[in-house]
Amino acid sequence: MAKPQEKVSSGTRLKQIGQVFAFTAKQDKWFVPLVVAAVAIPLAITVTIVLLTGSWPWIPVGILFTLLAVLIVLNLRSNTAMMNVAEGQPGAAASLMENMRGDWRVRPAASSTTQFDMVHVVIGKPGVILLGEGDPQRVRGLLSQEKKRLVKVIGNAPLYDYVIGTEEGQLSVRKLRTTMLKLPRNLTGKDVNALDKRLGALMARPQMPKGAIPKNMRPSKGAFRQQRPR
Repeated sequence: MAKPQEKVSSGTRLKQIGQVFAFTAKQDKWFVPLVVAAVAIPLAITVTIVLLTGSWPWIPVGILFTLLAVLIVLNLRSNTAMMNVAEGQPGAAASLMENMRGDWRVRPAASSTTQFDMVHVVIGKPGVILLGEGDPQRVRGLLSQEKKRLVKVIGNAPLYDYVIGTEEGQLSVRKLRTTMLKLPRNLTGKDVNALDKRLGALMARPQMPKGAIPKNMRPSKGAFRQQRPR
C-alpha cells in the first residue's frame, strides 16, 4: 500500500530547502547568478513603483514576487542539477520512481548481474513497468527473462519495458518522469493492490545475480572437504 505522507515541520522544510540550495549551487555554475537576478529584478521594479506612486503597500507584494521568483529558479535548476548527477548512475531510475508523486510500487533490482546490470519492476495504474539499467545487450536479456517470469502472474495487466540510457531507442533519465506520467491509466487502485500482492509472492524468493561469482564471495577450497562426512 502507498505510505501516508508524514507532516514536515517548518524547520525541517527550511533545512531541506537549504540543502537543495547548497547542492544546486555546487553543481550548477549559473544558479547563483540567476538567483541574484531573481532577487534584484523584482525588488528594483518594486522600489521604482513605490518611488513613482508613493504607494507603500507595493513593498510586501514585491517581496512575495521576489520569493516566488527565487523558488521558481531553485526548482528548475535543482531538477536539472539532479538529472545531471543521476544520469549514468546505477539505480538512478528506481530512485527517481520512488520519489515520484502518485501510487508507484517500486522493486529495485528485481533481477541483476554481477556487472551491475539490473531490472527494476514498477507497479502503477498504467500496469507493470520494467526499467533496465546497465549494458544494453545484457539488460535486454534480463528484460526478456523478467517478462517470461511476470507474464505468468500479471494476467491482462499491460507490460511496458524500457532500457535506460542516452543512445537511440533508449529512455533518458531526464525523460523518465514525463514518460511515466503520459502512460494511460489502465488499472484501478484495487487492481494495483491485487497485482502488487501477486508480484510480491512471486518475488519473495530472491534471485541469484547472473554472471560469474566474484572471488571474494566464493567458498574456500577446503570448505567442501570440511563438510564431507568422515
